[in-house]
Amino acid sequence: MEILAPVGNRSMLTAAVKAKADAIYFGIKDFNMRAAAGNFELDEVSEVVSYCHENNVKAYCTINIIIYESELEKLTEILTTLKEAKIDAVICWDLAVVKKCKELGISIHLSTQASVSNSEAAEYWKSLGVERIVLARECSIEDVKTIKEKTGLEIEVFIHGARCISYSGRCFMSEELFNKSANRGECLQPCRREYKVVDEENNEMIMDNNFIMSAKDLCALPILDKLTFVDCLKIEGRNRGADYVSKVVSVYRKAIDAIKEGTFNEDLVKELTTELKQVYNKDFSTGFFVDYPHHQRADSYGSKSSTQKVQIGKVSNYYKKISAAEFKVECDEINLGDKIAFIGPTTGYEEMIVSEIHDDSGKIKKAEKGTMITVKTDFLVRENDKVYLVKERS
Repeated sequence: MEILAPVGNRSMLTAAVKAKADAIYFGIKDFNMRAAAGNFELDEVSEVVSYCHENNVKAYCTINIIIYESELEKLTEILTTLKEAKIDAVICWDLAVVKKCKELGISIHLSTQASVSNSEAAEYWKSLGVERIVLARECSIEDVKTIKEKTGLEIEVFIHGARCISYSGRCFMSEELFNKSANRGECLQPCRREYKVVDEENNEMIMDNNFIMSAKDLCALPILDKLTFVDCLKIEGRNRGADYVSKVVSVYRKAIDAIKEGTFNEDLVKELTTELKQVYNKDFSTGFFVDYPHHQRADSYGSKSSTQKVQIGKVSNYYKKISAAEFKVECDEINLGDKIAFIGPTTGYEEMIVSEIHDDSGKIKKAEKGTMITVKTDFLVRENDKVYLVKERS
């Protein structure tokens, strides 16, 4: 089972590789379904793919938006660059992209935007040159198994991350309210908000749970051992950050290793779920894999993670000989025993418990706002890496 990690910027890329993802997927600016993610410039593609291949990680590029006539020339330029960079596959569904990939000899993975939910549709896409299909999120485990058995195609399914309350990318609510099209990766997610019911005479009612269009996040961890026949397990979250990628990929890696070793059980699922709750989530659901999730809606706005990050500084120097990072505490304070994290393009995401703090006077137990300090680290960090205090969410 291939673990496929979301990458929206350099820090996430490094975090995914360090967490032992088998593959990553990323987007080119203006040409993917996550326009708000950092994404990559076209001239960065070769470097991204090379970094992945040097670490035995596959690299897939998403071009999963609809393509307009005026963009065909740009599309050709992008795909030619990807081909030269030795991209492992392109994730797409617009037939112009499929056709061009086939002409260039680029492996085609069909995006979930195509909403394939049966073997007949899968066979048709196979006849067009598609090698792998990311099935519709509405498929049950039995649907997934049957489609794979009948078609012989590689099958990829989402196993973790945000769930769209409508068909992903097909909802026009964001377009209607804000002129931001989900089909172009610009969705502002108005479904995540609280809503009132107002009649024509302006009488209002607030329901028991008025987050009526906000689905809980998908988490297939409890049923992961039922998905061992799937070729690729996909994690959603190119907008979520390096800490999310690091934690989620490492948790699913532990789970898959446990399945292989025969040690995957309920206690491990509980332990790993607690880890998953430390990073951004809207509570968890197994989605459509087991049952229709009509009752599995969020009950609050934003993340329900058990921890939160507060940026407290930026590394000004790193002393390799003594493994110590120097930075100024710009807000809050740091105490011995606190958990801190470093995020940077080359560092990815690294966290640690503070065991030693120094200022100009020597060893100290607490550093207040405005203090220039050094902290001992167990890993290499870099100048300009951001430093975060990781707190339990109240």
